[in-house]
Amino acid sequence: MPNPRVPDDPDDQESGEAERIDRWFRGAGPDDGFLGELKGRRVLDLGCGTARYAARLVRAYGAEVDAVDSEPGRIERARARYESLPGLRLVHADAVAHLRDAEPYDVVYSVDAVPFIDPRRLLPALATALKPGGTLCFGVPHTDSRGDGPSPAPAEETWRELLVDHGLYVEEVVEVTAPDPGNPAAHRVFRARRPARVTSRPRTALPPVPHAALGVGAVLHGPRGLLLGRHRRGTWELPGGTVEPGESLQDAVVRELREETGLRADPADVRLLGTLLDHSEDVVRVTVAAAVTDWRGEPADQPDERVGDWRWYRLDRLPPSLFVCSAQALTAWRPDLPIDHAPAHFTAYESK
Repeated sequence: MPNPRVPDDPDDQESGEAERIDRWFRGAGPDDGFLGELKGRRVLDLGCGTARYAARLVRAYGAEVDAVDSEPGRIERARARYESLPGLRLVHADAVAHLRDAEPYDVVYSVDAVPFIDPRRLLPALATALKPGGTLCFGVPHTDSRGDGPSPAPAEETWRELLVDHGLYVEEVVEVTAPDPGNPAAHRVFRARRPARVTSRPRTALPPVPHAALGVGAVLHGPRGLLLGRHRRGTWELPGGTVEPGESLQDAVVRELREETGLRADPADVRLLGTLLDHSEDVVRVTVAAAVTDWRGEPADQPDERVGDWRWYRLDRLPPSLFVCSAQALTAWRPDLPIDHAPAHFTAYESK
């Protein structure tokens, strides 16, 4: 995880204790209040440097803070100074690997790490590393108002679109410019929030083609969690697809599972849950939800498939932006799941 610093970064130049969260420029930018409520909260400082600011949150607010950086030298310096501080955990790790494995956080903040990690890797992990209702704050380099400064990160509107695409809603963006008039550099500091409930959305506003109106969605849930993949248009989905002419529903589930994930299953291990009827904006979709009780192999991306990046998710860490048909199938399977989606009429095939 590259972690470049602006030339006047106080984290690299000062040895004293931090008085406020502000690493963008010395004396400029939003302070601790931008992060929201911190008392007793579980917080992640991503790209923590020498952890001066993480230590401040522990001491000033009683937060439980994980301070993570991929550069061993910075973590060594942080441990030499703060290893005995209760409530602060110093971690040398890759950002995405840590986000995928850690317990969810109330607040995640990062001063300068986010724009230097591939958003296709980072944002899905960030979205599920936040508790429902949790807050994400981060800064990105930006050109100044005249366009003179460098801009190694996507523009503000691009970041807004990326966050929304991953189910995170932008609450505020603050422009931060250097106090030195001769310094053209600038930052945008974002505050986004994960909705309190898991969201769903269609892949596109276009209606399906007529022969694609009947589909199946396969629920695979085991000790490692629930299997979901990411469609190239951004939604997280169950394995599944359209039923081919003359094909049984169980056979369709087995075929789609093999084609999309490489997993093998037998039709006898497919339990049909029921039919979901969704009528929205003159488009009628019929989806049969199914639970696969046994399978073989490991899920992997398959050539020429539109869904990939297959991962196992705990039910309390489902990603935002579920495909609406998958969301409907999941609440048919487990009505207690906190998922919001367009209504669908469900007819059960058997008692669950």
